[in-house]
Amino acid sequence: MEVLHASRNSNMSVKEVLKALKSSGLGSMPGTAAEILSDRVREIICPDKLNTQEWVDVVTSAHKTGIPTTATIMYGHIETLEERIEHLFIIRDIQEKTGGFTEFVPLPFMPYNNRLGMGSGVSRGVEDLKLHALARVVLYPHIRNIQASWVKLGRKLAQSALNCGANDFGGTLMEEKISKSAGATNGEYMSPQEFEGLIREINRVPKQRNTLYKLI
Repeated sequence: MEVLHASRNSNMSVKEVLKALKSSGLGSMPGTAAEILSDRVREIICPDKLNTQEWVDVVTSAHKTGIPTTATIMYGHIETLEERIEHLFIIRDIQEKTGGFTEFVPLPFMPYNNRLGMGSGVSRGVEDLKLHALARVVLYPHIRNIQASWVKLGRKLAQSALNCGANDFGGTLMEEKISKSAGATNGEYMSPQEFEGLIREINRVPKQRNTLYKLI
Protein backbone atom coordinates (compact mmCIF):
# COMPACT_ATOMS: atom_id res chain seq x y z
CA MET A 1 0.00 0.00 0.00
CA GLU A 2 2.83 2.40 0.85
CA VAL A 3 4.51 1.87 -2.51
CA LEU A 4 1.30 2.61 -4.41
CA HIS A 5 0.75 5.68 -2.21
CA ALA A 6 4.26 6.93 -2.99
CA SER A 7 3.68 6.31 -6.68
CA ARG A 8 0.48 8.36 -6.76
CA ASN A 9 1.84 11.20 -4.64
CA SER A 10 5.13 11.45 -6.53
CA ASN A 11 3.73 11.13 -10.05
CA MET A 12 6.02 8.14 -10.60
CA SER A 13 5.30 4.61 -11.76
CA VAL A 14 5.38 1.78 -9.24
CA LYS A 15 8.53 0.46 -10.93
CA GLU A 16 10.23 3.85 -10.65
CA VAL A 17 9.35 4.09 -6.95
CA LEU A 18 10.70 0.61 -6.27
CA LYS A 19 13.94 1.29 -8.13
CA ALA A 20 14.40 4.54 -6.19
CA LEU A 21 13.76 2.78 -2.89
CA LYS A 22 16.17 -0.01 -3.72
CA SER A 23 18.90 2.42 -4.75
CA SER A 24 18.38 4.19 -1.41
CA GLY A 25 18.98 0.99 0.53
CA LEU A 26 15.67 -0.90 0.70
CA GLY A 27 16.49 -4.60 0.85
CA SER A 28 13.11 -6.26 1.43
CA MET A 29 9.42 -5.48 2.00
CA PRO A 30 6.58 -6.93 4.10
CA GLY A 31 3.76 -8.35 2.00
CA THR A 32 1.10 -6.63 4.05
CA ALA A 33 -2.26 -5.16 2.95
CA ALA A 34 -3.00 -8.48 1.25
CA GLU A 35 -5.85 -9.23 3.69
CA ILE A 36 -7.93 -11.52 1.42
CA LEU A 37 -7.09 -11.25 -2.28
CA SER A 38 -10.72 -11.09 -3.35
CA ASP A 39 -12.22 -7.83 -4.55
CA ARG A 40 -15.62 -8.82 -3.12
CA VAL A 41 -14.10 -8.99 0.33
CA ARG A 42 -11.81 -5.98 -0.11
CA GLU A 43 -14.69 -3.71 -1.10
CA ILE A 44 -16.22 -4.44 2.31
CA ILE A 45 -13.28 -4.61 4.71
CA CYS A 46 -10.71 -2.28 3.11
CA PRO A 47 -12.27 -0.23 0.28
CA ASP A 48 -9.60 2.48 0.56
CA LYS A 49 -6.72 0.07 0.10
CA LEU A 50 -5.37 -1.20 -3.21
CA ASN A 51 -7.40 -3.83 -5.04
CA THR A 52 -6.30 -7.39 -5.71
CA GLN A 53 -4.65 -6.72 -9.07
CA GLU A 54 -2.84 -3.64 -7.73
CA TRP A 55 -1.44 -5.71 -4.84
CA VAL A 56 -0.29 -8.41 -7.25
CA ASP A 57 1.30 -5.81 -9.55
CA VAL A 58 3.20 -4.04 -6.75
CA VAL A 59 4.52 -7.27 -5.22
CA THR A 60 5.44 -8.74 -8.62
CA SER A 61 7.24 -5.53 -9.57
CA ALA A 62 9.13 -5.57 -6.27
CA HIS A 63 10.32 -9.11 -6.93
CA LYS A 64 11.39 -8.25 -10.48
CA THR A 65 13.28 -5.24 -9.10
CA GLY A 66 15.20 -7.55 -6.80
CA ILE A 67 13.27 -6.75 -3.62
CA PRO A 68 11.97 -9.89 -1.86
CA THR A 69 8.78 -9.71 0.18
CA THR A 70 6.75 -11.74 2.60
CA ALA A 71 3.21 -12.87 1.79
CA THR A 72 0.31 -12.75 4.25
CA ILE A 73 -3.35 -13.63 4.59
CA MET A 74 -5.69 -12.09 7.16
CA TYR A 75 -8.48 -14.65 7.57
CA GLY A 76 -11.44 -15.47 9.78
CA HIS A 77 -13.87 -12.62 9.09
CA ILE A 78 -16.27 -12.46 6.11
CA GLU A 79 -14.34 -14.47 3.53
CA THR A 80 -15.48 -17.87 2.29
CA LEU A 81 -13.34 -20.99 2.33
CA GLU A 82 -13.15 -20.75 -1.45
CA GLU A 83 -11.77 -17.21 -1.19
CA ARG A 84 -9.11 -18.35 1.26
CA ILE A 85 -8.01 -21.07 -1.14
CA GLU A 86 -8.05 -18.68 -4.11
CA HIS A 87 -5.79 -16.37 -2.08
CA LEU A 88 -3.30 -19.22 -1.67
CA PHE A 89 -3.40 -19.95 -5.38
CA ILE A 90 -2.68 -16.31 -6.22
CA ILE A 91 0.33 -16.33 -3.89
CA ARG A 92 1.55 -19.60 -5.42
CA ASP A 93 1.16 -18.26 -8.97
CA ILE A 94 3.23 -15.18 -8.15
CA GLN A 95 5.93 -17.29 -6.54
CA GLU A 96 6.11 -19.61 -9.54
CA LYS A 97 6.78 -16.57 -11.74
CA THR A 98 9.11 -14.56 -9.51
CA GLY A 99 10.45 -16.65 -6.61
CA GLY A 100 10.42 -13.47 -4.56
CA PHE A 101 8.44 -14.50 -1.46
CA THR A 102 10.57 -15.38 1.56
CA GLU A 103 7.68 -16.78 3.64
CA PHE A 104 3.91 -17.01 4.01
CA VAL A 105 2.28 -15.75 7.21
CA PRO A 106 -1.34 -16.63 8.11
CA LEU A 107 -2.80 -13.93 10.38
CA PRO A 108 -6.11 -14.72 12.14
CA PHE A 109 -8.53 -11.82 12.34
CA MET A 110 -8.87 -10.16 15.75
CA PRO A 111 -12.59 -9.28 16.01
CA TYR A 112 -12.57 -7.07 19.09
CA ASN A 113 -12.75 -3.27 19.15
CA ASN A 114 -13.96 -2.99 15.55
CA ARG A 115 -17.29 -2.94 13.74
CA LEU A 116 -16.43 -5.86 11.47
CA GLY A 117 -15.99 -8.25 14.38
CA MET A 118 -18.64 -6.77 16.68
CA GLY A 119 -17.10 -8.74 19.54
CA SER A 120 -17.68 -12.13 17.92
CA GLY A 121 -15.54 -15.15 18.73
CA VAL A 122 -12.08 -15.54 17.27
CA SER A 123 -11.21 -18.35 14.87
CA ARG A 124 -9.05 -20.59 17.02
CA GLY A 125 -7.69 -24.06 17.42
CA VAL A 126 -8.37 -26.58 14.68
CA GLU A 127 -9.35 -24.01 12.05
CA ASP A 128 -6.11 -22.09 12.54
CA LEU A 129 -4.04 -25.25 12.36
CA LYS A 130 -5.92 -26.39 9.25
CA LEU A 131 -5.00 -23.19 7.41
CA HIS A 132 -1.30 -23.55 8.25
CA ALA A 133 -1.39 -27.15 7.05
CA LEU A 134 -3.30 -26.22 3.89
CA ALA A 135 -0.81 -23.44 3.15
CA ARG A 136 2.06 -25.94 3.42
CA VAL A 137 0.33 -28.32 0.99
CA VAL A 138 -0.73 -25.68 -1.56
CA LEU A 139 2.44 -23.59 -1.54
CA TYR A 140 5.09 -26.33 -1.32
CA PRO A 141 7.70 -26.49 -2.81
CA HIS A 142 7.40 -22.93 -4.14
CA ILE A 143 7.28 -21.35 -0.67
CA ARG A 144 9.09 -23.41 1.96
CA ASN A 145 8.65 -21.14 4.98
CA ILE A 146 5.28 -20.94 6.77
CA GLN A 147 5.32 -18.64 9.77
CA ALA A 148 3.15 -19.07 12.87
CA SER A 149 2.24 -15.68 14.35
CA TRP A 150 2.53 -16.23 18.09
CA VAL A 151 1.20 -12.72 18.77
CA LYS A 152 -2.06 -13.62 17.00
CA LEU A 153 -2.29 -17.29 17.94
CA GLY A 154 -0.81 -17.31 21.40
CA ARG A 155 2.25 -19.27 22.46
CA LYS A 156 0.76 -22.76 22.73
CA LEU A 157 -1.30 -22.66 19.55
CA ALA A 158 1.66 -21.28 17.62
CA GLN A 159 3.72 -24.11 19.07
CA SER A 160 1.11 -26.59 17.80
CA ALA A 161 1.26 -24.98 14.37
CA LEU A 162 4.89 -26.12 14.17
CA ASN A 163 3.49 -29.65 13.96
CA CYS A 164 0.88 -28.64 11.38
CA GLY A 165 2.87 -27.12 8.54
CA ALA A 166 4.62 -24.13 10.07
CA ASN A 167 8.40 -24.06 10.40
CA ASP A 168 8.96 -20.49 11.61
CA PHE A 169 8.00 -18.85 14.92
CA GLY A 170 8.25 -15.22 13.88
CA GLY A 171 10.23 -12.63 15.82
CA THR A 172 10.66 -11.63 19.44
CA LEU A 173 9.19 -8.13 18.81
CA MET A 174 9.78 -5.07 20.93
CA GLU A 175 6.51 -3.18 20.47
CA GLU A 176 3.27 -4.31 18.83
CA LYS A 177 0.18 -2.10 18.47
CA ILE A 178 -2.03 -3.47 15.68
CA SER A 179 -3.02 -6.77 17.29
CA LYS A 180 -3.13 -5.21 20.76
CA SER A 181 -5.56 -2.51 19.65
CA ALA A 182 -7.78 -5.24 18.15
CA GLY A 183 -7.93 -7.12 21.44
CA ALA A 184 -4.99 -9.53 21.28
CA THR A 185 -3.73 -10.53 24.73
CA ASN A 186 -0.64 -12.56 23.89
CA GLY A 187 1.99 -9.97 24.68
CA GLU A 188 4.49 -7.93 22.77
CA TYR A 189 7.80 -9.61 23.60
CA MET A 190 9.08 -13.14 23.88
CA SER A 191 12.65 -13.81 24.88
CA PRO A 192 14.91 -15.95 22.67
CA GLN A 193 15.16 -18.39 25.57
CA GLU A 194 11.39 -18.87 25.65
CA PHE A 195 11.37 -19.34 21.89
CA GLU A 196 13.94 -22.07 22.22
CA GLY A 197 12.06 -23.71 25.08
CA LEU A 198 8.77 -23.90 23.16
CA ILE A 199 10.53 -25.32 20.11
CA ARG A 200 12.52 -27.92 22.06
CA GLU A 201 9.37 -29.02 23.94
CA ILE A 202 8.10 -30.58 20.68
CA ASN A 203 11.49 -32.07 19.82
CA ARG A 204 12.37 -29.53 17.15
CA VAL A 205 15.75 -27.86 16.73
CA PRO A 206 15.68 -24.04 17.08
CA LYS A 207 17.72 -22.09 14.56
CA GLN A 208 18.18 -18.35 14.21
CA ARG A 209 17.75 -16.79 10.76
CA ASN A 210 17.82 -13.36 9.17
CA THR A 211 15.10 -11.62 7.16
CA LEU A 212 15.95 -13.59 4.03
CA TYR A 213 15.97 -16.93 5.88
CA LYS A 214 19.71 -17.39 5.86
CA LEU A 215 20.82 -19.20 8.99
CA ILE A 216 22.88 -17.15 11.42
